[in-house]
Amino acid sequence: MWWSDNAKIATKLLALAASMLVFAIFVMPPLYDAFCEITGLNGKTGGKYEAVPAAVDRDRLVTVQFVASNNENMPWGFKPSVVTVKVHPGEAMDTVFLASNPTDRDMVAQAIPSLVPFKAAEYFHKTECFCFNQQALKAGESAELPLRFIVDPDLPPSVNTITLSYTLFDITERVSSNLDNKNTDSEREG
Repeated sequence: MWWSDNAKIATKLLALAASMLVFAIFVMPPLYDAFCEITGLNGKTGGKYEAVPAAVDRDRLVTVQFVASNNENMPWGFKPSVVTVKVHPGEAMDTVFLASNPTDRDMVAQAIPSLVPFKAAEYFHKTECFCFNQQALKAGESAELPLRFIVDPDLPPSVNTITLSYTLFDITERVSSNLDNKNTDSEREG
């Protein structure tokens, strides 16, 4: 019977498609993050850096540019307080990004950093960053989001400018559903 052969092929194709979807959603992102962390590609910056006293290179200045953008579904105002700073490698630098929630609802955001040139990612250390945490703003509220960083004195001499960009994502629904799931689990246990 030809239809049973077609049904077997269709079942195999559906299983293959489902496997590819699971791979793309659950397996690839952690692999990609690990690859970027190891190679420094894609300008992904590391997590929180524990500052240790280092000699400041007073003979060199590095320009650090700041860029802020919103994901397409994020209605907040989001920008750096300054667009460019000059910093001596080894020197701790403080700045802030400005965020405002113009909507009539409370929201939660997460900032994702990226840095270029990619080879500078391992030399750019954030000791304090709003990107380490989710940012909650009530309707109509504004906030200054702190960033403290150090450009490593071992930054290659060919790198004179670093651009740090943040993309802000609305994660309100994800956080709300996580809280709802935790509350439901707690009610079941209690």
